[in-house]
Amino acid sequence: MLMRQIASLLALLRSTTPFFPRLHITMITDDRSTNGIWRSGMLRLAMFATLATIGIGSTSTFAQETPVIQGNFVGALGPLHVKLHIAVAPDGTLGGTLDSSDQGAMGIPCADIRQDGRTLSFSVPSVHGTWKGSIENQGATLSGAWTQGTSMPLTFHRDTIVPASKPTSVDGIWLGTLQARSQALRIQITVTSDSAGQEYCSLDSLDQGAFGLACSKVEYSGKQFSFVALAVRGRWTGELSGDNNALNGTWTHDVPLPLNFARQEKRWSPPPVTYNPAMAPVDAASMQRVLSRDLEPALKSGALAPETSAGITIGIVRHGVRRVFAYGTAKSDSIYEIGSITKTFTGLVLAQMVAQRLVELNEPVRALLPAGVVARPQGSEISLLDLITQHSGLPPLPDNLAPSKPGNPYADYHAADLYRFLSSRGVAKEGNPPFLYSNLGVGLLGQALANRAAMTYANLVAQEVTGPLGMKDTVAVLSPEQQGRLIAGHTSDHRVAQTWDLDALAGAGAIRSTADDMLTYLEANLHPEKFASRGASAASKTRSLPTSLAQSHELRADAGLGMRIAFAWIYNPATGNYWHNGETGGYSGFAFFNPKNDYAAVILMNTTNSANGSFADLVGQHIAQRLAGQPSVSLGN
Repeated sequence: MLMRQIASLLALLRSTTPFFPRLHITMITDDRSTNGIWRSGMLRLAMFATLATIGIGSTSTFAQETPVIQGNFVGALGPLHVKLHIAVAPDGTLGGTLDSSDQGAMGIPCADIRQDGRTLSFSVPSVHGTWKGSIENQGATLSGAWTQGTSMPLTFHRDTIVPASKPTSVDGIWLGTLQARSQALRIQITVTSDSAGQEYCSLDSLDQGAFGLACSKVEYSGKQFSFVALAVRGRWTGELSGDNNALNGTWTHDVPLPLNFARQEKRWSPPPVTYNPAMAPVDAASMQRVLSRDLEPALKSGALAPETSAGITIGIVRHGVRRVFAYGTAKSDSIYEIGSITKTFTGLVLAQMVAQRLVELNEPVRALLPAGVVARPQGSEISLLDLITQHSGLPPLPDNLAPSKPGNPYADYHAADLYRFLSSRGVAKEGNPPFLYSNLGVGLLGQALANRAAMTYANLVAQEVTGPLGMKDTVAVLSPEQQGRLIAGHTSDHRVAQTWDLDALAGAGAIRSTADDMLTYLEANLHPEKFASRGASAASKTRSLPTSLAQSHELRADAGLGMRIAFAWIYNPATGNYWHNGETGGYSGFAFFNPKNDYAAVILMNTTNSANGSFADLVGQHIAQRLAGQPSVSLGN
């Protein structure tokens, strides 16, 4: 995931929808993300903020001398805007980072930056990508290609913004707190102006690990200031105080919320990412020993320290050998909310119902809703396939979501509320919508499939997936015995969090599970053919599973930055991993499987994301790299 991964994208949206993939800091995995869904995938996202240009270090003409390349360069990889930052150390070595502002992924470390005359190259180890090209136009253009599984043209042009000699009154670093349902999110903006008087800004969501979200339509006149954050479809408007030390106004994303900023002396930035040296690919039987050593800093004073009450359960399978183990307050059979990993179950339910000829992929979702809910549009309309591949054009959440219990934000959003939203919005599909992560879209799909099957979403998943697979601990509603094994969830500041209950949007994040059950699910994804041998004597739901599992892996659409999406699963061609992550108010998780190399893992944690992103995603990335025999991101980060 070039960056904390991609998928899902738009980390700031987690302020209203924490169970979607975060972007990852490397592509294994929103995502999401990136957490996975670049970032952390998602996957969680880092970007940034200075628009000042560093001089190129040589004034001689290109024909006479190739300039030393340094400074900021901007480019586009398909629809994604990418920024490259190159600096020269005192010893002459080159260093740099890469940002993908559309995905909220910033500060991805570059390595092995080499300039040989007019040739420049670098790698981005965390996403298994490389760039190579030529230096042109006296160092103003870097023309080349990005390779990450496949090769795509990527040309950079020098960022020519010239900073103002005297900052305006609104220039500077600002910090505020956005009370978004159950979360208090620290929002940081950095505002600068150029010599022509044009203002620029970038936005960071510190508690979601999302940094450098690019602003547009930045306007400052008199005391009035406003900007739009396109990546998260939000807008801030307000005014500068009389003493120039406060910005007071409103953030609007679906609904308006107060958001006031205070001027800061320093900008908070994420800590640098470090890596452990590569070692031989680790097998399942040895992973606990390796992880116990790698997790030692986190267990002593980090994300799993005793005072955090945090626990994490990990499941690994490789070549049929399974292991489940736990750290902190967790047990091997602890039950967790899996958040947006639920979406992959919704995808498999869709595949099952297609195999059983109960629905068709290109069938309009309108046909699965009660008569009269929404009118048939004149042109193209949203299909079931559009919903599961996140190409429906629907927003991340409906605009009539107004929870009465902020700690359990989706519990009182029912089918009638969803239908009212659709009646107003309609189901028209304008043009060819790009990848846009939508809890609303997959939640709608879950409700529509339940309608067609004439049962609840929870019962539908049990009938089509968890029942045939024997996953007895994977449910939306816990039994009294299971309730006793539900590990208490925690907020990012280690307070006990409420569990989440989802009704109309259940298909987007309602499931609870254990690591052992999730390994069964991942093994089924690794080896769909194992179910074929059960033959005609097996129940019809089981007989269709091999076909359904295979269909759910078919890559259907673009997910940005070289990623592809199947039935909710995000696929990274550079690693061969299918992945998804999830987050609720008190839990986080990450799951991936690699059919080519026959391994999979799931990480479940009883803590939601912190200001440094998702620890579950970080562990997932680390395990994927250990399984592949690559340098692994340090769990002490």
